[in-house]
Amino acid sequence: MTKNTRDNDVAFIQALAELLNSNELTEIAVTRDYAQDDSLKVRVSKQTNIVQAAAPAPAAAPAPAPAAAPAAQSAASEQAAPVEDPADHPGAVASPMVGTAYLSPEPGASAFVKVGDQVKEGQTLMIVEAMKTMNHIPAPKSGTVKRILVDDGQPVEYGSTLMIVE
Repeated sequence: MTKNTRDNDVAFIQALAELLNSNELTEIAVTRDYAQDDSLKVRVSKQTNIVQAAAPAPAAAPAPAPAAAPAAQSAASEQAAPVEDPADHPGAVASPMVGTAYLSPEPGASAFVKVGDQVKEGQTLMIVEAMKTMNHIPAPKSGTVKRILVDDGQPVEYGSTLMIVE
């Protein structure tokens, strides 16, 4: 590989990184062919940090009578129990790609599934559109749809939990 080709490749990669930032993309993958058996494969991605805003604290209630204090403390400790991450659930259905999630086959049509539906292994749960290609997301196992964690038309990342099937 000549120094000129290497310099062109570096400039090409820098241009991809700028394109990634200017269009608010998270990933770009490109293959550049030079000759019959010579090519350059480049994948540029950035990690995004998702920040969840805490819900505002409820307005302070009047202080309970001293006899009710132990009951209030036990109720508060029950509410402070750790919230289960849907991605850790054994029935989690993860997105196989970056794209846009659609819950129905076309606008205005009924959803593929809804919470409480019984599904069979391989049945289409939703579609993830990536680069104008509609990718059907199949049920990994038979069971009941317990939760749908995305909205119709919502962007999704690779590995993000879409649905829970038990």
